[in-house]
Amino acid sequence: MHEFLIMIHRDLTSKNPKPSPDQLKSAMKPYQEWIAGIGAEDQLVGTPKRWDLEGFVIQQGKKEVKISNGPFGTGNNSIGGLFLIKADTYDEAVKIAEECPIIQYGAVVEVRMAMPVA
Repeated sequence: MHEFLIMIHRDLTSKNPKPSPDQLKSAMKPYQEWIAGIGAEDQLVGTPKRWDLEGFVIQQGKKEVKISNGPFGTGNNSIGGLFLIKADTYDEAVKIAEECPIIQYGAVVEVRMAMPVA
């Protein structure tokens, strides 16, 4: 069994964030049920309860380290959900991730295998 990082990216920075506040509100119960279902199958490793929507991006600039307001994945996408699950294969992890109800509102779900520490 492997651990996989599930990251849900959504637009938090534009004037018309996706999902909209009303869409997000209507998606919360199905989202919570989806997470509970993963937990019921003993595949949920953990998830933070909440995190700040503000943050910083630290990266090397041309001459020095650059610190900017964020967090930004690409463009205006920010992390809207983050947790670890257990699955035997990438295919199984992707199958779990594709059931995320927030996808229908334009969110993008990313799956990455958590690599063991050598």
